[in-house]
Amino acid sequence: MTGEPAFFEIGVEDPERGRAFYGALFGWSFEPGPSGGGSAIGTPGLPGGLHGGDPGASPYLFFLVDDMEAALARVRDLGGTVEEADVEGDDDSVRTFGRFRLCRDDQGSRFGLHQRPSPS
Repeated sequence: MTGEPAFFEIGVEDPERGRAFYGALFGWSFEPGPSGGGSAIGTPGLPGGLHGGDPGASPYLFFLVDDMEAALARVRDLGGTVEEADVEGDDDSVRTFGRFRLCRDDQGSRFGLHQRPSPS
């Protein structure tokens, strides 16, 4: 588990409006993402994503891990929790984007874990 920032995700109510806002603000480009209405964000730095149906959400920061199952077990061992909601999508999404899980630390602060896709 390296722990370096790997990915960020922005949740908005309306993905089309979100793309327009952040595209105009930062000059970001958007490609279709793994879920309906979601987008992969092209930035000059850290890769990102944007999804709808999540009004007022704070951006999520995902940290890179080598082994998702071991990292999730370690979160639990340290008193944190793993949210049960699946943020990974279908098998095609996992092959393309990797695995993602939302967690909370032992004080309730939210963060994510990201395991890159396996080489083909």
